[in-house]
Amino acid sequence: MADKLLEVRNLKIEATAYPPGEKPRDITIVDDVSFQLEKGKVLGLIGESGAGKSTIGLSAMCYGRGGVRITGGEIVLNGRDIRQLKPGALRRVRGGEVTYVAQSAAAAFNPAKKLMDQVIETTLQRGEMSKSEAEQRAVMLFGKLGLPNPETFGRRFPHQVSGGQLQRAMTAMALCPKPDLVIFDEPTTALDVTTQIDVLAAIKEAIADTGVAALYITHDLAVVAQVSDDIMVLRGGKTVEYGDVRQIIEAPREEYTRALVSVREIEHEEKKPAAEPVLRVDNVTARYRGTNFDVLKNISVDLSPGQTLAVVGESGSGKSTLARVITGLLPPKEGTITFAGRELSPDMASRKRDDLRELQMIYQMADVAMNPRHTVGTIIGRPLEFYFGLKGEAKRKRIQELLDEIEMGQGFIDRYPAELSGGQKQRVCIARALAAKPKMIICDEVTSALDPLVADGILKLLLNLQKIEHVAYLFITHDLATVRAIADSIAVMYQGKVVRYGSKSEVLSPPFDDYTDLLLSSVPEMKLGWLEEVIEHRRMESAGN
Repeated sequence: MADKLLEVRNLKIEATAYPPGEKPRDITIVDDVSFQLEKGKVLGLIGESGAGKSTIGLSAMCYGRGGVRITGGEIVLNGRDIRQLKPGALRRVRGGEVTYVAQSAAAAFNPAKKLMDQVIETTLQRGEMSKSEAEQRAVMLFGKLGLPNPETFGRRFPHQVSGGQLQRAMTAMALCPKPDLVIFDEPTTALDVTTQIDVLAAIKEAIADTGVAALYITHDLAVVAQVSDDIMVLRGGKTVEYGDVRQIIEAPREEYTRALVSVREIEHEEKKPAAEPVLRVDNVTARYRGTNFDVLKNISVDLSPGQTLAVVGESGSGKSTLARVITGLLPPKEGTITFAGRELSPDMASRKRDDLRELQMIYQMADVAMNPRHTVGTIIGRPLEFYFGLKGEAKRKRIQELLDEIEMGQGFIDRYPAELSGGQKQRVCIARALAAKPKMIICDEVTSALDPLVADGILKLLLNLQKIEHVAYLFITHDLATVRAIADSIAVMYQGKVVRYGSKSEVLSPPFDDYTDLLLSSVPEMKLGWLEEVIEHRRMESAGN
């Protein structure tokens, strides 16, 4: 009992919903959730979007985001129910006893302030250390978290460091005031697998060294298995399963947990390339206007009709830039793009209507890819009217056929994007692309913002549509599990170059080049101790070199 840091009992959290055309009503978003956390331990909170993970995590400092209200239960931290504290005492808890690491470090830092000033700001405000003491602690944490040049790292501005370094700087900020509990809210979701490993290892080591307890929020069970002692699986604001990490991973009791464990077990038989590709990228080099360096360097790849080419690599490798060149948004400095047997104009404005129609794109963030004031029917119907002149009942009938194809069926045609889940929004974007009857679709990280089970459904849908429509996919991703599930051929990109290219079986078979080996070894596996094995393997390789 002396080691118990946090105990949450019968937590109930509500919010007010404002349905279009209806009166506001209260809804329960977390219902009767209970758990406890000992000092120095990590509890993983896992579940799909809307499960209540972040809401429950923030409740550990008695905070409700966006009008959310804690309406029931007890939150006992260090022996007292913090729900009963007065505002001043509660402010001392936040940023002192409990700190928070957000998902997007880029959005959490002030771009106009140096990192050191931001990392020590809360610690100084609380008056627990002098400025020199706080800076010394920050430098120590920078070193512990594996940041380069710890003594001078804090002099940089946020834009002068990588995403992974910024995420570790935020972890240093959370650890600086010597909290008892840190809430990690999806701290590696937006990172590449190679960067994710470094951040995970740094977080795990920092937790072990400082003795801090943590709530680790994520939708990736393989990730949370590497850092947690216990796991609580959530769905719809309720606890599905709660137990130690070994039981959850190796012997899950509930059907939903078993589905999370087995996600991405999609069987896709690799197809042989056709004699004539639908897309040929030939010796393309490109740079952005106003710069003097090439972001793409002599890229050559082919894509056959009805097949999937996966383009993989870390952020900054040139994946999305290649898509911009193919679509004509970034004319190449050198090289040609041949599509459906004809050479495309380098600039999109000069391309013919059929060039635009037959080459479509699905974006990563469905939220910002649709006009929130347009209905689903309007969004899907626009290409039908623009390319084929469909109107009235003929257009509405075709929209409904497309909704049936993406397995959304009746009742969605007159809804707005705000009334859809993340997976449903992405399905609407897929239907909009299909409405143009394309020969090829560029899928730019279309599942990276989705929960594993929802992403799984999207991948299965895309594969099924490919069989029906015989459409080719250029699939941009940094998720190797997705690549294994859907690809026929793979191009591995690094620093603007294709470093490995061929059929899926060729690219994923040894011997590997150094970068491909690093990518493949960085994909989290659903087994205990995997992170330690990877870290030890890399340490031995470094020692050998």
